[in-house]
Amino acid sequence: MDRTIVISVPAPVPHGHRVEVAERLDGEGERVVLAVTDLETRVRYQHGATVGHGATTWVGRVLECTIAQGRSGVVTTLLIDPVGPGAAEADLALRGADAAASAVTSEALRWGGANREPEPEPPRFW
Repeated sequence: MDRTIVISVPAPVPHGHRVEVAERLDGEGERVVLAVTDLETRVRYQHGATVGHGATTWVGRVLECTIAQGRSGVVTTLLIDPVGPGAAEADLALRGADAAASAVTSEALRWGGANREPEPEPPRFW
């Protein structure tokens, strides 16, 4: 799933370059982009202070880059395709996998589970 990120610095990252995005959740639960590092050129585009602890990073490939002049300054909009094990939605996928595993466990317990005692065989008459 492609992600669109906005950073308030001019960041001319060419199409196809791999980037590392550092972000964190603000007080309202919204994702805030702290820095974008172009992994091909090793140039880091950062707004404000250092990234610090509590930030998550993920890697993606740039699909589109738009730089625009606004009232508050220059804004860069990047459309990124997350790739690799640190993809942006990995936490949601893991939560979904945990929920599925829990549902399977409860269903198995409902149907008898794996540790069910076999029924005794009826006596045979010859």
